[in-house]
Amino acid sequence: MESAAGAESNGEHEIIGWFEDVSENTGYVQTQTLCRILELNSGVEYLKKWLGDINVQEMEASALESLYTSLVPLASHADLETYIQRIADGDTSPILTNQPITTLSLSSGTTEGRQKYVPFTRHSSQTTLQIFQLAAAYRSRVYPITPGRRILEFIYSSKQFKTKGGLIAGTATTHYFASEEFKIKQEKTKSFTCSPEEVISSGDYKQSTYCHLLLGLHFHDEVEFITSTFAYSIVQAFRTFEELWRNICSDIREGIVSSRISLPKVRKAVSDIISPNPGLASWIEASCKELEDKDWFGLIPKLWPNAKYVYSIMTGSMQPYLKKLRHYAGDLPLVSADYGSTESWIGANIDPSSPPENVTFAVIPTFSYFEFIPLYRQNQNCSSSIDDFIEDEPVPLSQVKIGQEYEIVLTTFTGLYRYRLGDVVEVAGFHKGTPKLNFICRRKLILTVNIDKNTEKDLQSVVEVGSQLLGKTKAELVDFTSHADLVKQPGHYIIYWEIKGEADDKVLSECCNEMDACFVDQGYIVSRKTHSIGPLELCIVERGTFKKILDHFIGKGAALSQFKTPRCTADEVLLRILNVCTIKRFHSTAYG
Repeated sequence: MESAAGAESNGEHEIIGWFEDVSENTGYVQTQTLCRILELNSGVEYLKKWLGDINVQEMEASALESLYTSLVPLASHADLETYIQRIADGDTSPILTNQPITTLSLSSGTTEGRQKYVPFTRHSSQTTLQIFQLAAAYRSRVYPITPGRRILEFIYSSKQFKTKGGLIAGTATTHYFASEEFKIKQEKTKSFTCSPEEVISSGDYKQSTYCHLLLGLHFHDEVEFITSTFAYSIVQAFRTFEELWRNICSDIREGIVSSRISLPKVRKAVSDIISPNPGLASWIEASCKELEDKDWFGLIPKLWPNAKYVYSIMTGSMQPYLKKLRHYAGDLPLVSADYGSTESWIGANIDPSSPPENVTFAVIPTFSYFEFIPLYRQNQNCSSSIDDFIEDEPVPLSQVKIGQEYEIVLTTFTGLYRYRLGDVVEVAGFHKGTPKLNFICRRKLILTVNIDKNTEKDLQSVVEVGSQLLGKTKAELVDFTSHADLVKQPGHYIIYWEIKGEADDKVLSECCNEMDACFVDQGYIVSRKTHSIGPLELCIVERGTFKKILDHFIGKGAALSQFKTPRCTADEVLLRILNVCTIKRFHSTAYG
């Protein structure tokens, strides 16, 4: 491996140097960032409501920071929704920003069950480019890549549309992939995606996935790493490959695109790249037959021998896919991508050799103004229908403490003011003066019947323990979700599993009991012992059920690049899909 100095280009050295500088004095940088946001948006309707006619340009920076945090209240998306809707409907007055907002991002809608609008501006694309360059510079120190080579990117745009007021709306990833910054990123990082724009923006994720795989294999010896926004998309792509590799081999052998690709622009774009290559097709065929015998273990390094790592968001709701991703990756490192949301980028992974389970994210203090609400676990006997935290007063970025859990609050250049993100993080350490965050979970409770309080992380822990029992069989967990059933009394939890392979009923019944017994929340344990919450129900759904759920969200405008399986749902359409597809039901006897 080259030395760090030898591997680092001038551009990489420059952006790392910039980050080191802004990390040195984050308190000052944060104050200046807030001042810039307020100066740019001085006099907008939302701020005037709280700050009146104060001339922010004439105020001393630290005084303005104190005034802002004392007068402007903490806000949720619901508090800003009417303002954003007016913008979507065509109101061009300075409501949230002085710069006209011409584009709106849609959140995935898979976390809270519905999509929401978030302002998107040129600043959003610029910070995306900046964090991608910064993260790439740190990765190249550990995993140097050859300039001019390829990236196999499983990336997807969804269709953009216009709001009532004529604004362009779509997912943040769609806006970014269509931006000039996406093209610049490839030039700056000297790595080029295998797929042309026509494949990325096809609007049909199945056809895009097929073409990504086909072109990835066409350029197989040039691919430096495999990536997607979320780990889910990579796993989904290679599950598809297991089924369709023979078709892809045929396309490569003949140099003709499969008839399953029906979109004319996509067919032409791919046809212009590939050409008959019988030798490559024979090598892929022999490799795949060998991989099939090993249940596809090490698929990635076998077919892409020059790949250095796999790169994607692997924290939070993506953790359940790590086991399968490691199976496909073999000995290749898994590198967790950076931490952000539709609302703002937050932190970069500057320690790319850390395993995803231990990854931390160094906050970039120029992207937004960050505050942190200290959170303390409640007395387990305290009943709360919201969550299990007691809050303290928000503190600025420069005052956070190692080991403390916080909820992040954002003030952004795009018109969000003291916006509660809902993410729970822990401060794991510092890089110079900027905190390194460990993502814990979304704050919102997803499973609750009465006094029980369980988050997504609690559910994931329980499912992980339960699914380990599948090791006794030749089955594996493909995906899962849950539902708190309040219709049948007493209310109870339902966990839906899709599994690959065969598991006998005795093992699945054990899995059900194990999960019920593994919820550690005292409210749940007491309620189960007193039978005020009924036995856990495990429903096994038929193969392909979670693809139907994916298709449902794609049909509503979500992009595969942003898709996250909802870990809990009350959506009637999803519950109908899950219940129609249920082939087996088990009820826990863990509490007698």
